Amino acid sequence: MKKAIIAGISAIILIVILAIGITMNRTPSKMLEVGDFAPDFTLRSQHNELIRLSDFRNKRNVVLYFYPKDDTPGCTAEAKCFRDNYEIFMSLGAEVIGVSSDSTASHIRFADKYKLPFILLSDVDGKVRELYGVSKTLFILPGRVTFVIDKQGIIRHIFSSQFNATKHIEEAMNILKSLD
Repeated sequence: MKKAIIAGISAIILIVILAIGITMNRTPSKMLEVGDFAPDFTLRSQHNELIRLSDFRNKRNVVLYFYPKDDTPGCTAEAKCFRDNYEIFMSLGAEVIGVSSDSTASHIRFADKYKLPFILLSDVDGKVRELYGVSKTLFILPGRVTFVIDKQGIIRHIFSSQFNATKHIEEAMNILKSLD
């Protein structure tokens, strides 16, 4: 019995040491800050179109939100809240763009199921998430972060909350109302 307990504790300690070692050896991306120029990127949408962030420059503000996974409870609540307020975002001169590592096929199902009118982008390799410095929560869950980007491409607001998904919408709308 004692050997089993010691073996179990040893295994847990080894896993923790390995996890810490892996995260320490990985160069973390620095989260962008308010006032930074939003890095450009190109990703595929749920309609299999290539979408470039710079295509919106000098035309529309952008609410760029990173979320963990299609069709999970928090992500669904967040997406539905963006959907329910989409006309307000449009009237404030903003495009809503969601980004996750899900495939375009997953995005199609998610958008169709919940009648999402906005763009969902597939960042399968996580390069854009890394470019924006959106880290994982508890080293497991992909982060949930919203960036409000003005027409000139400047980040005006960043909101990060893994567990208060619908607050992202309120935060973004308040900032958009103060722009222009």
